[in-house]
Amino acid sequence: MSEFNDPKNILGTSDADLAKLARTAFTQGLMRDFGGDKGKKNMFKEFKEFAIRGNVIDLAVGVVIGAAFTTIVNSLVNDVINPLLGLLLGGIDFSNFFLVLKGEGGYATLDMAQKAGAVTINYGLFINAIIKFLIVAFAIFLVVKQINRLRKEEPPAPATPPRQEVLLQEIRDILKNK
Repeated sequence: MSEFNDPKNILGTSDADLAKLARTAFTQGLMRDFGGDKGKKNMFKEFKEFAIRGNVIDLAVGVVIGAAFTTIVNSLVNDVINPLLGLLLGGIDFSNFFLVLKGEGGYATLDMAQKAGAVTINYGLFINAIIKFLIVAFAIFLVVKQINRLRKEEPPAPATPPRQEVLLQEIRDILKNK
């Protein structure tokens, strides 16, 4: 038995010995988690069981599709919606809406301000992000709505009559047969 197993001995222990104790405890914990103890599930087996479940695979597919969808939404916002909004608002480009906090003012574009090292609040980019979010939220709403429409609703199971009614029906049937 180690001298570290008794809590009374730890109080008078040097920092180097406490570090050794921490390393030992950590290593023993890792060995147990990664298969050192035969009687317990090890971490690899638990992870394998977790990863093989259908929900994890569905989530992975959703992430990949979401990444591809993000590219489409970015293009839609940057290449279609913002130019149309800019045209309707008199040629305004939202991506160049910014407020200079520190630095000389008078920058024509956000890119020029950033190259000059100015500290800016980029509220135009924030507006673009809000537009992108609304498009993604609306698209997800449409997908969920269609999935719910396609999902067949099972008719509710007929309600079981109360026990009193069942007994009365049995009595009626008995009287009928007499």
